[in-house]
Amino acid sequence: MTTQDELKALVGQAAIAYVQPGSIVGVGTGSTVNQFIEALAKMPVRVAGAVSSSVQSTQRLKGHGIPVLEANDVTSLGVYVDGADEIDGRGCMIKGGGAALTREKIVADLAEKFICIADDSKKVDVLGRFPLPLEVIDIAVAQITRRFVAMGGQPSVRAGVLTDNGHPIIDVRGLSITDPEALEREINQWPGVVSVGIFARHRANVCLLGTPSGVQTLTYDR
Repeated sequence: MTTQDELKALVGQAAIAYVQPGSIVGVGTGSTVNQFIEALAKMPVRVAGAVSSSVQSTQRLKGHGIPVLEANDVTSLGVYVDGADEIDGRGCMIKGGGAALTREKIVADLAEKFICIADDSKKVDVLGRFPLPLEVIDIAVAQITRRFVAMGGQPSVRAGVLTDNGHPIIDVRGLSITDPEALEREINQWPGVVSVGIFARHRANVCLLGTPSGVQTLTYDR
């Protein structure tokens, strides 16, 4: 039986097919992305550099001798490769389990194509089984918490965690996100929200899904 680690390695390697040698690639965060970074390091002709969404990924890339560029110094990227905590049948995702959601959205916004790499446990019909993360300004925590309680959610501050930007994370349980685009737009209007972990506007173009029978390629209309 294929283990979760083996599935992550399979999809990480499969994502290399979307990377042009000598290009600059967007790189996300998390254990599955770590496998992609390992595969990047083994390319016969390496990438020219990467734009990273987290301190953790930056350190790993640099450890392999892959140059890391600042997002401010790049005007566009061909692809952004990242994982997801959940992905639905349209390529909309929940992300932020690793607390890097804001930087992930910034790098995804630079990319022409979002390649999601995940194992098949992440595929869902409706988003919301995984707690929805939000990066928020500290003084807005109570106000945002009350808004979610009024919606029927169960929000809680992620204990002992600050983002790379120095902000707390609120995780919201008990949501059924049937219209990800609308909820993302609404939450983005709330004062104090830095970023919400719904990736609907920046949804995946392709998902490379690790399954016991191999890598399944899912494509989504945009």
